[in-house]
This record gives sequence, C-alpha cells and structure tokens, in this order.
Amino acid sequence: MATLSRFEADCVVAGAGVIGLAIARKFAMAGRDVLVVEQASAIGTETSSRNSEVIHAGIYYSEGSLKAECCVAGKWALYRYLDTRHIPHKNCGKLIVAAKDNEIDRLADIASGAEANGVDDLEVLDAAKVSELEPALGVKGALLSPSTGILDSHALMLSLQGEAEDHGARFAFETRIVSGQACSDGRTELICEGREPCALNARTFINAAGLGAVGVARTIQGLEKRHIPDLHLAKGSYFALTSGAPFERLIYPVPVAGGLGIHLTLDLGGGARFGPDVEWVDELDYAIDPGRASVFETEVQRYWPSLPKESLRPDYAGIRPKIAGPEAPNADFIIAGPETHGQPGQVHLFGIESPGLTACLEIARKVAMKIG
Repeated sequence: MATLSRFEADCVVAGAGVIGLAIARKFAMAGRDVLVVEQASAIGTETSSRNSEVIHAGIYYSEGSLKAECCVAGKWALYRYLDTRHIPHKNCGKLIVAAKDNEIDRLADIASGAEANGVDDLEVLDAAKVSELEPALGVKGALLSPSTGILDSHALMLSLQGEAEDHGARFAFETRIVSGQACSDGRTELICEGREPCALNARTFINAAGLGAVGVARTIQGLEKRHIPDLHLAKGSYFALTSGAPFERLIYPVPVAGGLGIHLTLDLGGGARFGPDVEWVDELDYAIDPGRASVFETEVQRYWPSLPKESLRPDYAGIRPKIAGPEAPNADFIIAGPETHGQPGQVHLFGIESPGLTACLEIARKVAMKIG
C-alpha cells in the first residue's frame, strides 16, 4: 500500500444517514470541526431512505428504554424542526386496529404501555367510531394516535446536511473506514480507503454507520469486543397500491414479532404503500420478490376487506440493522460512550432502527452529552 496521507481531525462522524447528519449538525453548531465519512456517494442511501417515513408517537417501546425516551422527546423536537424549516410533513394521525375480537385486549395493553412512556393522547375507539373515521376499514376496534405523522425524509436530511455545512462541517463521500486504533492519548486513529486513502487522527469519533456500525467497531483495536453486539439483518419489503387509497390516516395492525406488521402508510403526494414485512437475511439485498404480494394481500385484507384484487406492485425494500435475532425480544438502541467501553472520545451507535428517523435530533443530543 502506498504511504498514507495523515491528518489531524477534531470530530469524525462515520455515516451520512439521518443519524450521522443530525450528529454532525449538532457538533458543528457547537463549534467543533466536523468531518463526515460516508462509503456511499450521497447521503442517506440505505436505512434512512428505505423506511415508512413515519413520525412515530412513541407507543410500542418498553418503558424506560432509549427507544421510548428518544422517540417521545424526538417527536416533538422533530415537529418543531420541520415547522421552522418548512420541510414537507403532515400530522395525519394513525389507527392501530384490532382485526379480530381477540386483539381488543392487545389494544388495551398497547395503550397502557404508551401511557407509561408519556404518550397520553391515545383514544380508544369502538368499531362504530372507527367506521365513522375510516369507512373502508372492517375491524373490531382501534387506538387513535393523533401525534403520528409523515415527512419527506430526504428533505429532512438535506436540511441537516446544509446546516452542518453552514457551520463548517465537511463530507468525504465514497470513503470507507477499514481499521482503527484507540491511542494512548485518548484519540482514535482511523484508516480510510477511498478516492484518497488516508489516516485520520481524531479527537472525537462517532460511529453512526447504521448497517455498517458493528463492522466499523470491530476493526478498532483497543475497543473490547464484548461491547460490540452481533448484527442481524431484517429485510422489509414494501408494495405500492396502484389504485387510490380511501384513507386519511395511517393504518397499523397490532404488532408482530420483529416489526409493526404490514401497515398502510401514505406519502405526501397522496399515494399509499403497504409494508414492511419481516424477512431475516444474511446479506444486503434490496430486491423484492413479486410473489410476496399474495402474502401482503392476505394480511391487508384482515383490516381492509375490500382491497382491490391484484392492486399491489413491488415498490422498494429496506434492511433493519437489528442487534437481536429472530428468536430474541426486540433490542433497545445502544449509544455506547466512554462510560460503557472506556475509550475516551468514542461513541458507538448500534441497532438504530425504527424509530431512529423520528428520534434523530434527540439521539444527536444524547451523543453530544456523552462527549461533553
């Protein structure tokens, strides 16, 4: 290998998804000299752009968890940010529906858990009230979540990038961190490959690489492996509705193992899509099997019986960076700072799946608190 160019760096952020962008903005606005390293050629090409674009209320997560805390606080921070920057979004609300009588009790459990998280605006609806709000549904009852919404995730990411750059942050695209070393002086040396291979001697290193975060962490000598979880890939496919959708709100079934069930979300242009499902995979693969449409139709017809036949077409797929496998309970976010792993100046984020988009600003705040 040719001799590497070596540079001193104040704050290096790995990953230019929505989490990395929010962190870069936060640190740049605090006066830090920020460099974002991203292996793709643009911002937000993986998990951040392959999701439902939903602003979550904070309903499903375990009481006291980082997911609950970051989602509830992050939701309000995100709405304020979207409003003040005039970023396209809509506070449309959603219904969590019980398709069968035996699911009514699960709605009560969901409402109870949400209240423990500080979500106190849910409304229990009987079948008649659901029909008044959304006549096309055929369900036994529902929970109405008025603080759920949708947004243009790419517009959000562009805004975060722009504000980071306005405060001096720089971006190195098509650049990959291949190894690292925790140094005795508290800095982290990062070896990067890309257009111009280099070594970065970073005072602060934030690993927000999403699907690549576990792999990046494993390359850093001095970071004990017991602090690095295993990565599990859960693929979620989406199918678009080719006809018009007779709904004004998002429609969610009661949750299933590994996800929130095949739900209906609306985009800001009025289009509708269903997904994601849960398919555990061993590698990144965004191809959609058209044959899964029949499974989607069966699931959707549980709450929308009059779904037009053969009205679904493959749309896109995403991969969730899970740190718990298919047989394990859902894992919480991990935001591991020096108090966890003992390495000064390093913060590693693992398992940042949903509700990461909603929680991005609050996650950035928590990362900043760990560095001081």
